[in-house]
Amino acid sequence: MGRRVIWIVLDSAGAGEMPDADNYGDKGADTFGHILKTYPDSEFDNMARLGLFDIDETSFKGMNHGCKKTDRIIGCYGKAREISNGKDTTTGHWEMIGLYTKIPFPTYPNGFPKEIIDEFIEKTGCGGVYGNKVASGTVIIQEYGDAHMETGYPIVYTSADSVFQIAASEEKVGLDNLYAMCETARKILQGKNNVGRVIARPFTATENGYERTTNRHDYALPPNKDNVLVHLQKKNIKTCGVGKIGDIFDNVGISEGIHTNGNTDGMNKTLEYMERIDEGLIFTNLVDFDSKYGHRRDVLGYKNALEEFDTWLGERLMPAMKDEDIAIINADHGCDPTFKGTDHTREYIPVLIYGKKLKKGTNLGVINSFADIGKTVEEYLLGNVIEDTASIGESFLDKII
Repeated sequence: MGRRVIWIVLDSAGAGEMPDADNYGDKGADTFGHILKTYPDSEFDNMARLGLFDIDETSFKGMNHGCKKTDRIIGCYGKAREISNGKDTTTGHWEMIGLYTKIPFPTYPNGFPKEIIDEFIEKTGCGGVYGNKVASGTVIIQEYGDAHMETGYPIVYTSADSVFQIAASEEKVGLDNLYAMCETARKILQGKNNVGRVIARPFTATENGYERTTNRHDYALPPNKDNVLVHLQKKNIKTCGVGKIGDIFDNVGISEGIHTNGNTDGMNKTLEYMERIDEGLIFTNLVDFDSKYGHRRDVLGYKNALEEFDTWLGERLMPAMKDEDIAIINADHGCDPTFKGTDHTREYIPVLIYGKKLKKGTNLGVINSFADIGKTVEEYLLGNVIEDTASIGESFLDKII
Protein backbone atom coordinates (compact mmCIF):
# COMPACT_ATOMS: atom_id res chain seq x y z
CA MET A 1 0.00 0.00 0.00
CA GLY A 2 1.52 3.29 -1.14
CA ARG A 3 1.06 6.94 -0.45
CA ARG A 4 -2.13 8.88 -0.98
CA VAL A 5 -3.03 12.59 -1.05
CA ILE A 6 -6.57 13.86 -0.56
CA TRP A 7 -6.49 17.39 -1.98
CA ILE A 8 -9.64 19.41 -1.29
CA VAL A 9 -10.38 22.84 -2.74
CA LEU A 10 -12.85 24.96 -0.79
CA ASP A 11 -13.84 26.90 -3.88
CA SER A 12 -13.49 30.65 -3.19
CA ALA A 13 -12.71 30.53 0.56
CA GLY A 14 -10.04 33.25 0.47
CA ALA A 15 -7.90 34.46 3.36
CA GLY A 16 -7.72 38.22 2.80
CA GLU A 17 -6.73 40.70 0.13
CA MET A 18 -3.56 40.28 -1.91
CA PRO A 19 -1.17 43.27 -2.14
CA ASP A 20 -2.38 43.92 -5.69
CA ALA A 21 -6.08 43.57 -4.84
CA ASP A 22 -6.73 47.24 -5.65
CA ASN A 23 -5.79 46.54 -9.28
CA TYR A 24 -8.79 44.22 -9.40
CA GLY A 25 -11.15 46.49 -7.47
CA ASP A 26 -10.90 44.16 -4.47
CA LYS A 27 -9.16 46.22 -1.79
CA GLY A 28 -10.67 45.20 1.55
CA ALA A 29 -11.94 41.78 0.44
CA ASP A 30 -11.56 39.02 3.03
CA THR A 31 -13.78 35.97 2.56
CA PHE A 32 -12.98 33.95 5.67
CA GLY A 33 -12.38 37.05 7.79
CA HIS A 34 -15.66 38.76 6.98
CA ILE A 35 -17.68 35.59 7.47
CA LEU A 36 -16.12 35.23 10.91
CA LYS A 37 -16.65 38.91 11.67
CA THR A 38 -20.32 38.56 10.75
CA TYR A 39 -20.70 35.27 12.64
CA PRO A 40 -17.98 35.23 15.34
CA ASP A 41 -19.47 32.10 16.92
CA SER A 42 -18.95 30.03 13.76
CA GLU A 43 -17.89 26.51 14.68
CA PHE A 44 -14.79 25.67 12.67
CA ASP A 45 -13.23 23.57 15.41
CA ASN A 46 -11.56 20.99 13.19
CA MET A 47 -10.04 23.54 10.83
CA ALA A 48 -8.90 25.36 13.97
CA ARG A 49 -7.14 22.16 15.11
CA LEU A 50 -5.30 22.16 11.79
CA GLY A 51 -4.17 25.76 12.33
CA LEU A 52 -6.75 27.96 10.62
CA PHE A 53 -6.77 30.56 13.40
CA ASP A 54 -2.98 30.58 13.65
CA ILE A 55 -2.31 31.61 10.04
CA ASP A 56 -0.09 34.69 10.10
CA GLU A 57 -1.15 38.04 8.67
CA THR A 58 -4.86 37.26 8.56
CA SER A 59 -7.71 39.19 10.14
CA PHE A 60 -8.92 36.01 11.84
CA LYS A 61 -5.66 34.98 13.52
CA GLY A 62 -6.37 34.19 17.17
CA MET A 63 -10.15 34.50 16.83
CA ASN A 64 -10.79 30.97 18.11
CA HIS A 65 -8.94 31.27 21.41
CA GLY A 66 -9.68 27.71 22.49
CA CYS A 67 -7.47 26.32 19.69
CA LYS A 68 -4.84 29.02 19.67
CA LYS A 69 -1.92 27.28 21.39
CA THR A 70 0.61 25.60 19.10
CA ASP A 71 0.68 22.43 21.21
CA ARG A 72 -2.98 21.91 20.38
CA ILE A 73 -2.49 22.25 16.64
CA ILE A 74 -2.30 18.90 14.85
CA GLY A 75 -1.84 20.22 11.32
CA CYS A 76 0.47 22.37 9.22
CA TYR A 77 -0.82 25.75 8.12
CA GLY A 78 -0.14 28.92 6.17
CA LYS A 79 -1.50 31.02 3.35
CA ALA A 80 -0.44 31.09 -0.31
CA ARG A 81 -0.11 33.99 -2.72
CA GLU A 82 -1.26 33.83 -6.32
CA ILE A 83 1.41 34.98 -8.75
CA SER A 84 -0.67 34.47 -11.89
CA ASN A 85 -2.75 37.32 -13.25
CA GLY A 86 -6.40 36.69 -12.56
CA LYS A 87 -8.80 35.59 -9.87
CA ASP A 88 -10.87 32.89 -11.49
CA THR A 89 -11.25 29.14 -11.13
CA THR A 90 -9.08 28.22 -14.10
CA THR A 91 -6.20 30.54 -13.19
CA GLY A 92 -6.18 29.38 -9.55
CA HIS A 93 -6.37 25.66 -10.28
CA TRP A 94 -3.84 25.85 -13.09
CA GLU A 95 -1.36 27.58 -10.80
CA MET A 96 -1.90 24.84 -8.21
CA ILE A 97 -0.56 22.28 -10.69
CA GLY A 98 2.37 24.48 -11.68
CA LEU A 99 1.10 26.62 -14.55
CA TYR A 100 1.69 30.37 -14.53
CA THR A 101 -0.92 32.52 -16.29
CA LYS A 102 0.79 35.72 -17.38
CA ILE A 103 -1.99 37.15 -19.55
CA PRO A 104 -5.44 36.95 -17.93
CA PHE A 105 -8.17 35.11 -19.78
CA PRO A 106 -10.45 37.58 -21.63
CA THR A 107 -13.61 38.88 -19.99
CA TYR A 108 -16.62 40.61 -21.54
CA PRO A 109 -18.20 43.18 -19.20
CA ASN A 110 -20.40 44.47 -22.06
CA GLY A 111 -21.34 41.10 -23.49
CA PHE A 112 -19.75 39.27 -26.39
CA PRO A 113 -18.97 41.04 -29.68
CA LYS A 114 -21.56 40.75 -32.44
CA GLU A 115 -19.25 38.69 -34.63
CA ILE A 116 -18.94 36.00 -31.94
CA ILE A 117 -22.70 35.81 -31.39
CA ASP A 118 -23.40 35.79 -35.14
CA GLU A 119 -20.94 32.95 -35.70
CA PHE A 120 -22.41 31.03 -32.76
CA ILE A 121 -25.95 31.37 -34.18
CA GLU A 122 -24.81 30.37 -37.65
CA LYS A 123 -22.76 27.34 -36.64
CA THR A 124 -25.23 25.99 -34.07
CA GLY A 125 -28.33 26.76 -36.14
CA CYS A 126 -30.05 27.89 -32.93
CA GLY A 127 -31.90 30.77 -34.63
CA GLY A 128 -30.99 33.43 -32.08
CA VAL A 129 -29.98 34.04 -28.49
CA TYR A 130 -31.29 35.87 -25.45
CA GLY A 131 -29.19 37.82 -22.98
CA ASN A 132 -25.60 38.32 -24.10
CA LYS A 133 -24.70 40.29 -21.01
CA VAL A 134 -23.16 39.97 -17.57
CA ALA A 135 -25.74 38.33 -15.35
CA SER A 136 -26.46 36.02 -12.46
CA GLY A 137 -27.35 32.61 -13.81
CA THR A 138 -30.27 32.18 -11.44
CA VAL A 139 -31.67 35.60 -12.36
CA ILE A 140 -31.26 35.47 -16.13
CA ILE A 141 -33.21 32.23 -16.52
CA GLN A 142 -36.15 33.89 -14.76
CA GLU A 143 -35.80 36.91 -17.04
CA TYR A 144 -35.74 35.01 -20.32
CA GLY A 145 -37.15 31.61 -19.34
CA ASP A 146 -40.64 32.14 -20.77
CA ALA A 147 -39.34 33.48 -24.07
CA HIS A 148 -36.86 30.62 -24.28
CA MET A 149 -39.63 28.08 -23.78
CA GLU A 150 -41.48 29.58 -26.75
CA THR A 151 -38.59 29.80 -29.22
CA GLY A 152 -35.89 27.47 -27.93
CA TYR A 153 -33.28 30.19 -28.36
CA PRO A 154 -30.47 29.61 -25.84
CA ILE A 155 -29.68 32.16 -23.15
CA VAL A 156 -26.07 33.35 -23.44
CA TYR A 157 -24.42 35.28 -20.63
CA THR A 158 -21.12 35.87 -18.89
CA SER A 159 -19.80 37.20 -15.59
CA ALA A 160 -16.72 38.95 -14.31
CA ASP A 161 -15.00 35.60 -14.92
CA SER A 162 -13.72 34.45 -18.29
CA VAL A 163 -16.77 32.36 -19.16
CA PHE A 164 -19.25 31.90 -22.01
CA GLN A 165 -22.32 30.41 -20.37
CA ILE A 166 -25.23 28.87 -22.25
CA ALA A 167 -28.49 28.20 -20.41
CA ALA A 168 -31.24 26.08 -21.92
CA SER A 169 -34.21 24.04 -20.78
CA GLU A 170 -33.64 20.30 -20.52
CA GLU A 171 -37.22 19.76 -21.69
CA LYS A 172 -37.28 22.28 -24.55
CA VAL A 173 -33.75 21.92 -25.94
CA GLY A 174 -32.37 18.74 -24.37
CA LEU A 175 -29.02 18.09 -22.76
CA ASP A 176 -27.40 16.62 -25.87
CA ASN A 177 -28.28 19.69 -27.92
CA LEU A 178 -27.08 22.04 -25.16
CA TYR A 179 -23.78 20.20 -24.87
CA ALA A 180 -23.36 20.26 -28.66
CA MET A 181 -23.86 24.05 -28.65
CA CYS A 182 -21.18 24.35 -25.96
CA GLU A 183 -18.76 22.27 -28.00
CA THR A 184 -19.36 24.55 -30.98
CA ALA A 185 -18.81 27.64 -28.84
CA ARG A 186 -15.57 26.18 -27.50
CA LYS A 187 -14.27 25.84 -31.07
CA ILE A 188 -15.29 29.41 -31.90
CA LEU A 189 -13.72 30.96 -28.79
CA GLN A 190 -10.04 30.68 -29.66
CA GLY A 191 -7.14 33.09 -30.10
CA LYS A 192 -7.84 36.46 -28.52
CA ASN A 193 -11.25 35.16 -27.43
CA ASN A 194 -9.98 32.01 -25.71
CA VAL A 195 -12.22 32.24 -22.64
CA GLY A 196 -11.26 30.05 -19.72
CA ARG A 197 -14.47 28.02 -19.84
CA VAL A 198 -17.62 27.49 -21.85
CA ILE A 199 -20.28 26.29 -19.41
CA ALA A 200 -23.53 24.43 -20.09
CA ARG A 201 -26.21 25.63 -17.66
CA PRO A 202 -29.30 23.43 -18.04
CA PHE A 203 -32.49 24.31 -16.21
CA THR A 204 -36.00 23.03 -15.76
CA ALA A 205 -39.41 24.60 -15.21
CA THR A 206 -40.87 24.61 -11.68
CA GLU A 207 -44.02 25.95 -10.04
CA ASN A 208 -42.09 29.11 -9.10
CA GLY A 209 -40.35 29.72 -12.41
CA TYR A 210 -37.14 28.05 -13.48
CA GLU A 211 -34.41 26.23 -11.60
CA ARG A 212 -30.93 25.11 -12.66
CA THR A 213 -30.27 21.37 -12.63
CA THR A 214 -27.11 19.53 -11.61
CA ASN A 215 -26.22 18.59 -15.21
CA ARG A 216 -23.81 21.49 -15.63
CA HIS A 217 -20.79 20.75 -17.79
CA ASP A 218 -17.65 22.86 -18.26
CA TYR A 219 -15.60 22.98 -21.45
CA ALA A 220 -12.20 24.32 -20.43
CA LEU A 221 -9.07 25.09 -22.35
CA PRO A 222 -6.60 22.20 -22.13
CA PRO A 223 -3.65 23.15 -19.90
CA ASN A 224 0.00 22.80 -20.88
CA LYS A 225 1.00 19.18 -20.36
CA ASP A 226 4.06 20.10 -18.30
CA ASN A 227 2.16 20.01 -15.01
CA VAL A 228 1.91 18.04 -11.79
CA LEU A 229 -1.09 15.95 -12.85
CA VAL A 230 0.58 14.79 -16.05
CA HIS A 231 3.83 14.11 -14.19
CA LEU A 232 1.94 11.82 -11.80
CA GLN A 233 0.03 10.09 -14.58
CA LYS A 234 3.20 9.39 -16.56
CA LYS A 235 4.59 7.60 -13.51
CA ASN A 236 1.41 5.48 -13.27
CA ILE A 237 0.10 7.36 -10.24
CA LYS A 238 -3.70 7.40 -10.29
CA THR A 239 -5.27 10.86 -10.34
CA CYS A 240 -8.98 11.00 -9.47
CA GLY A 241 -11.05 14.16 -9.93
CA VAL A 242 -14.16 14.81 -7.84
CA GLY A 243 -16.61 17.55 -8.85
CA LYS A 244 -15.57 19.94 -11.61
CA ILE A 245 -11.85 19.03 -11.39
CA GLY A 246 -11.92 17.06 -14.64
CA ASP A 247 -13.67 19.91 -16.44
CA ILE A 248 -11.23 22.55 -15.18
CA PHE A 249 -8.27 20.66 -16.65
CA ASP A 250 -10.12 19.36 -19.71
CA ASN A 251 -9.29 15.94 -18.20
CA VAL A 252 -5.58 16.46 -18.96
CA GLY A 253 -3.69 14.45 -16.34
CA ILE A 254 -6.90 13.04 -14.81
CA SER A 255 -7.10 9.24 -14.76
CA GLU A 256 -10.77 9.13 -13.82
CA GLY A 257 -13.36 11.42 -12.33
CA ILE A 258 -16.92 11.91 -11.24
CA HIS A 259 -19.23 14.90 -11.27
CA THR A 260 -21.16 15.90 -8.16
CA ASN A 261 -24.33 17.81 -7.41
CA GLY A 262 -22.95 19.95 -4.59
CA ASN A 263 -20.72 20.00 -1.53
CA THR A 264 -22.37 17.17 0.37
CA ASP A 265 -22.22 14.88 -2.65
CA GLY A 266 -18.61 15.94 -3.25
CA MET A 267 -17.62 15.02 0.29
CA ASN A 268 -19.39 11.66 -0.01
CA LYS A 269 -17.74 10.91 -3.36
CA THR A 270 -14.35 11.74 -1.84
CA LEU A 271 -14.92 9.14 0.88
CA GLU A 272 -16.02 6.61 -1.73
CA TYR A 273 -12.76 7.12 -3.58
CA MET A 274 -10.87 6.70 -0.32
CA GLU A 275 -12.55 3.33 0.15
CA ARG A 276 -11.61 2.27 -3.38
CA ILE A 277 -8.23 3.87 -4.12
CA ASP A 278 -5.30 2.78 -1.94
CA GLU A 279 -2.71 5.11 -3.45
CA GLY A 280 -2.49 8.18 -5.63
CA LEU A 281 -4.28 11.54 -5.71
CA ILE A 282 -7.92 12.25 -4.90
CA PHE A 283 -8.50 15.83 -6.04
CA THR A 284 -11.84 17.37 -4.98
CA ASN A 285 -13.48 20.73 -5.67
CA LEU A 286 -16.38 21.74 -3.39
CA VAL A 287 -18.15 24.27 -5.58
CA ASP A 288 -21.11 25.38 -3.44
CA PHE A 289 -19.01 27.86 -1.43
CA ASP A 290 -18.49 29.81 -4.65
CA SER A 291 -21.55 29.19 -6.82
CA LYS A 292 -24.30 29.09 -4.20
CA TYR A 293 -23.01 31.43 -1.52
CA GLY A 294 -20.09 33.58 -2.66
CA HIS A 295 -21.49 34.87 -5.94
CA ARG A 296 -24.97 35.19 -4.43
CA ARG A 297 -23.55 37.11 -1.45
CA ASP A 298 -25.18 34.73 1.02
CA VAL A 299 -23.06 35.13 4.15
CA LEU A 300 -25.14 32.83 6.34
CA GLY A 301 -25.28 30.12 3.70
CA TYR A 302 -21.49 30.33 3.28
CA LYS A 303 -20.96 30.07 7.03
CA ASN A 304 -23.30 27.09 7.30
CA ALA A 305 -21.56 25.32 4.42
CA LEU A 306 -18.16 25.83 6.07
CA GLU A 307 -19.53 24.40 9.31
CA GLU A 308 -20.87 21.38 7.42
CA PHE A 309 -17.43 20.84 5.90
CA ASP A 310 -15.72 21.30 9.25
CA THR A 311 -17.93 18.66 10.88
CA TRP A 312 -17.32 16.24 8.00
CA LEU A 313 -13.59 16.89 8.24
CA GLY A 314 -13.46 15.83 11.89
CA GLU A 315 -16.08 13.09 11.89
CA ARG A 316 -15.59 11.48 8.50
CA LEU A 317 -12.43 12.42 6.60
CA MET A 318 -9.76 12.39 9.29
CA PRO A 319 -10.89 9.07 10.85
CA ALA A 320 -10.81 7.49 7.37
CA MET A 321 -7.20 8.47 6.73
CA LYS A 322 -4.45 5.85 6.76
CA ASP A 323 -1.01 6.36 8.28
CA GLU A 324 0.61 7.42 5.00
CA ASP A 325 -2.24 9.71 3.89
CA ILE A 326 -1.94 13.48 3.62
CA ALA A 327 -4.97 15.76 3.39
CA ILE A 328 -4.48 19.22 1.90
CA ILE A 329 -7.23 21.84 2.17
CA ASN A 330 -7.01 25.17 0.36
CA ALA A 331 -9.00 27.61 -1.78
CA ASP A 332 -8.46 28.76 -5.37
CA HIS A 333 -9.37 32.47 -5.04
CA GLY A 334 -11.75 34.54 -2.95
CA CYS A 335 -15.44 35.37 -3.32
CA ASP A 336 -16.20 37.52 -0.27
CA PRO A 337 -19.97 37.28 0.35
CA THR A 338 -19.94 40.63 2.18
CA PHE A 339 -18.19 42.48 -0.65
CA LYS A 340 -19.61 44.69 -3.39
CA GLY A 341 -20.85 43.13 -6.60
CA THR A 342 -20.99 39.40 -7.25
CA ASP A 343 -17.48 38.76 -8.54
CA HIS A 344 -14.55 36.70 -7.29
CA THR A 345 -12.08 38.59 -5.11
CA ARG A 346 -8.29 38.72 -5.39
CA GLU A 347 -7.12 37.10 -2.13
CA TYR A 348 -4.53 34.88 -0.54
CA ILE A 349 -5.75 31.35 0.06
CA PRO A 350 -5.58 29.41 3.36
CA VAL A 351 -3.59 26.18 3.31
CA LEU A 352 -4.24 23.48 5.92
CA ILE A 353 -2.45 20.12 5.86
CA TYR A 354 -2.97 17.03 7.99
CA GLY A 355 -1.28 13.66 8.16
CA LYS A 356 -0.57 11.31 11.02
CA LYS A 357 3.18 11.41 10.34
CA LEU A 358 3.54 15.14 9.68
CA LYS A 359 5.17 17.66 11.99
CA LYS A 360 2.32 18.98 14.09
CA GLY A 361 1.95 22.74 14.41
CA THR A 362 4.22 23.63 11.49
CA ASN A 363 3.73 27.26 10.49
CA LEU A 364 4.42 27.60 6.76
CA GLY A 365 3.95 31.37 6.83
CA VAL A 366 3.27 32.93 3.44
CA ILE A 367 3.75 30.32 0.73
CA ASN A 368 5.31 31.79 -2.41
CA SER A 369 2.79 30.45 -4.92
CA PHE A 370 -0.22 28.17 -5.25
CA ALA A 371 2.16 26.05 -7.33
CA ASP A 372 4.18 25.14 -4.24
CA ILE A 373 1.22 23.08 -3.04
CA GLY A 374 1.18 21.02 -6.22
CA LYS A 375 4.94 20.49 -6.17
CA THR A 376 4.63 19.24 -2.58
CA VAL A 377 1.99 16.74 -3.73
CA GLU A 378 4.26 15.67 -6.57
CA GLU A 379 7.29 15.13 -4.35
CA TYR A 380 5.28 13.19 -1.79
CA LEU A 381 3.72 10.82 -4.32
CA LEU A 382 6.75 10.42 -6.60
CA GLY A 383 9.60 10.79 -4.13
CA ASN A 384 11.02 13.66 -6.18
CA VAL A 385 10.04 16.73 -8.19
CA ILE A 386 10.13 16.51 -11.98
CA GLU A 387 11.83 19.49 -13.58
CA ASP A 388 10.54 20.81 -16.90
CA THR A 389 10.53 24.04 -18.84
CA ALA A 390 6.95 25.09 -18.20
CA SER A 391 5.83 24.35 -14.66
CA ILE A 392 6.60 26.49 -11.62
CA GLY A 393 6.62 25.96 -7.88
CA GLU A 394 8.86 24.67 -5.09
CA SER A 395 7.96 21.82 -2.77
CA PHE A 396 7.79 22.48 0.97
CA LEU A 397 7.59 18.78 1.81
CA ASP A 398 10.80 18.94 3.87
CA LYS A 399 9.13 21.46 6.19
CA ILE A 400 6.18 19.26 7.08
CA ILE A 401 7.74 15.78 7.27
